[in-house]
Amino acid sequence: MDVTVRWDETTAGSSSIARLSAVASPDTLESPSRNVVTLFGVPTAESLALALAAAVEARKASHDDAALPRLDVSDVHGATGDSAWRDKRTGEVIRREMTIPLTVLRETAADLLHEGGHTIRRLLAGLLMPDWPEGTQRSLTMQLAVAGATTGADTLQAMREADAGNFGDDD
Repeated sequence: MDVTVRWDETTAGSSSIARLSAVASPDTLESPSRNVVTLFGVPTAESLALALAAAVEARKASHDDAALPRLDVSDVHGATGDSAWRDKRTGEVIRREMTIPLTVLRETAADLLHEGGHTIRRLLAGLLMPDWPEGTQRSLTMQLAVAGATTGADTLQAMREADAGNFGDDD
């Protein structure tokens, strides 16, 4: 999953630490090509992981691969907003309220930090570097492995199964 992480030094609201949205693919307009996470205030690795967890959980909760989420992420209330997609039969845009509980976000964020904490911290350090030209919108892009949507144990098991297939009887 492609994710662009932006940093807005202002605060969005009383308890929002981030906002999640998606940009539709300009080629097909059928599926999101990139999730956009906008961090507010002074971000930390934990707040970035919480926002990325919202992207992962929104993907898992979507009824359609083409769903475009718009969620406010709070370290008090979880993620709330909606998701919209176009019905393939009727062409109608369908919008559905979406709420992701804070407990789910924290669990997924902990998994993401465990699996890719180094990458998350490096991305955050890049956003916070003082060398950005004045007036530049700070944003960096990363690939978030879909494996982040599963537990580390599931990912490890999948790797072991793949390795077992590579060690067949080729003697």
